[in-house]
Amino acid sequence: MKSSLFQTTEYLQVQARVRDLLNQSEDFLSGYTAQSPRAAGDAIENIISASFAQLLGEHCGEYSASFARRAMADLAFKDRDGLYYVVDVKTHRTDTKFNMPNLTSVERLARFYEDDANYFTVLLVGYTVQGMRIDVSEVTFVPIEFLGWDCLTIGALGWGQIQIANANHVTINQGYSRKRWMIEFCNALLEFYPKEIVKIGERISRFEQVRNFWLQKPDEL
Repeated sequence: MKSSLFQTTEYLQVQARVRDLLNQSEDFLSGYTAQSPRAAGDAIENIISASFAQLLGEHCGEYSASFARRAMADLAFKDRDGLYYVVDVKTHRTDTKFNMPNLTSVERLARFYEDDANYFTVLLVGYTVQGMRIDVSEVTFVPIEFLGWDCLTIGALGWGQIQIANANHVTINQGYSRKRWMIEFCNALLEFYPKEIVKIGERISRFEQVRNFWLQKPDEL
């Protein structure tokens, strides 16, 4: 079943509501959190999670903000059609030159998307800090299949991690086909894994050399 939230422009209204909520919130940064992107990000996430069900409006049937640290996402909800959405909240300071957030494990996403009723969504908040206040300039709320592969990359952790290559440059393809995106996803992995095999071969050779070096050392060392 197609998502009524993302197959229309209604998700853009949710983006605007999140931006307005954060910009209208009373000062919530301290001298410490203003200087710490992680602490500021946690504070932003807490504000969103407390109000996200209301921001979704009629699209929210069931809502949860209670997840373990290693869970797939930060928030989750079901819409009135029974579709299940997990929401990965990412924040980044737009005045930094480089930010490469991890999104999710490639294997975890592949399993999650075996069910067509599941949506892995990204809520990306771009902000700057003005004293003890944040100024949110941009909010992006989309399913991962709306993110173009020209702004995504695969990181070498476990099976592989999908990452945004640079959070300051994100490509959105509204209404993009999940099937087409997943095929492109598999193609990206089938290019990525052979390169990792070559790297592993080089590492094996390196530590064979290290072992031989130490085998030649006298025992008294």
